[in-house]
Amino acid sequence: MEQLRLWGTIVNALAMIGGSVIGLAAKHFLSGKKRSARTRGLSNCVLNGLALCVLSIGITGIIKGAVNDQIRGALSNSLVGGSVAALAGEQTLIVILSMTFGGLIGQILDLDSGINKLGDMVESLAKARFGNVAQGFVTASLLCCVGSLTIVGALNSGLLCDHTMLYTKSTLDFVTAIVLSVSMGVGVMFSAAFILVFEGTITLLAQWVAPFLSADVIMCMSITGSILIVALALNMLGVTKLKIMNYMPAIILPAFLIPLAEWLGGLI
Repeated sequence: MEQLRLWGTIVNALAMIGGSVIGLAAKHFLSGKKRSARTRGLSNCVLNGLALCVLSIGITGIIKGAVNDQIRGALSNSLVGGSVAALAGEQTLIVILSMTFGGLIGQILDLDSGINKLGDMVESLAKARFGNVAQGFVTASLLCCVGSLTIVGALNSGLLCDHTMLYTKSTLDFVTAIVLSVSMGVGVMFSAAFILVFEGTITLLAQWVAPFLSADVIMCMSITGSILIVALALNMLGVTKLKIMNYMPAIILPAFLIPLAEWLGGLI
C-alpha cells in the first residue's frame, strides 16, 4: 500500500476522521450532562484557551518567516548570498499582494457564503444537532493544511512514495481533530475532504508542480497561511468577524506571483 502515491494523504484523512469521531463522542457525553453555569464556564474556558493556542501558532509562523527572510537578507552581500537571497526582502511584498488579490478573488467568488450555505444545509439535514459546521470545517482545514509539512510531505509522497512526513502530520492532526471536535462539532470531520483534495492534488501533480514550489514559494505560502490562522484565532476570541474563507485563495497565489516576479526581474 505504501507504494500508492496517495497513501499518505489517505492516512492523513482517516486520522482526521478518527480523531473527529473520538472528539464527537466526548462532546456527546459532555452534552448529556446537565448544563450548569459552571459547565458552560468550563466550556468557554477551554474554547478560549484553544483560540489562544491557535493565535500562538499563527504568530509563530509569521515570525519564522520574517526571521528567515532577515537571515536571507543578511546573506545578500556575501559571496554566496547573491543567488541564495535573490528574493530576500521581497517576501513581505509577495505576501501583501497574495492577501490583496486572494481576498479580491474570494470576495468575487463569495467563498465564505458558499461554505456557510453548505454548512447550513448539513445542519438542517441533521436537525441542527451538529452546531456550526462551517466554523469547524474552516478552522480544521486551515490548521491542518497550512504549512511546509503539508506541502513538502505531499511532494515527497508524489515524487518518492515517501510518506514519512505525512505520517507525522497525521499523528498531529489526529490529536488536533479530537480537541477541535469537542469544541466545534462535526464540521472538523469534513476537513478530511479538504485534506484529500488539497494534499491529493499536490501529490498527484507533484512532478509538474514541484518546479513551482520552491523554498521561497513554500515560505510565502506558510506566512500567508499563518496570517489567516491569526485572523481565525481573533474570530474565535470574538475580537473580529472576518470572512476567513474569502482569503483562502491567498495561500496558493505565491506559487504564481514569485515566478512572475522572477520573470519580470529577468526582463529588467
